Amino acid sequence: MALNLDQIRATAQRVAASHGLDVVEIEYQSGSKHRVLRVFIEKNAEKRANLAEAAKAEETMSGLPSGVEIDQLAGITHEDCQQFSQDFGTVLDVEELVPGADYTLEVSSPGLDRKLYGEQDYRRFAGSLVKLQTFEAVTSNRHWHGRLTQVKGHSIVLDLSAVKQKGKSKKKDAANTTVEIEFSNIERANLVPEF
Repeated sequence: MALNLDQIRATAQRVAASHGLDVVEIEYQSGSKHRVLRVFIEKNAEKRANLAEAAKAEETMSGLPSGVEIDQLAGITHEDCQQFSQDFGTVLDVEELVPGADYTLEVSSPGLDRKLYGEQDYRRFAGSLVKLQTFEAVTSNRHWHGRLTQVKGHSIVLDLSAVKQKGKSKKKDAANTTVEIEFSNIERANLVPEF
């Protein structure tokens, strides 16, 4: 019996929804001795909005890094991970979605340096610092670090002046302070935590 990640993702999302959560990503690693199924979860949009409203009412947002809205954070607690892990682990075993009994289920928040997946994440985290790598070079570079300033129809715009670029002379690209990158050319992208 082969592992079906699409079926596992659908099942994980169903269990997560019952807890007011969303599945961000699922990773499966298998080695000769250890198999690990990792599930990254966060509060769903409604729960994040509720957290943001509660934080504004209590004025507890002063501890957040500048430019970060509480609605952007995963809002996951240890208890959320534990409850989801118990329920999802039971479903995995009952439905035998992971063949064999020897595997480890890990459930966690996506973290401050979370990966970005698709247009919805890019829109949600507009204004944040990101690091990304492209499949094909854009203006002779595949590695970018900047502030995500705009999400267009099929691309994003990074403000490169927000951070010091490695290997770039100040004179060479002083005029090029932004770069536009197509979604289809983004190999991977992560948030960069700001403190």
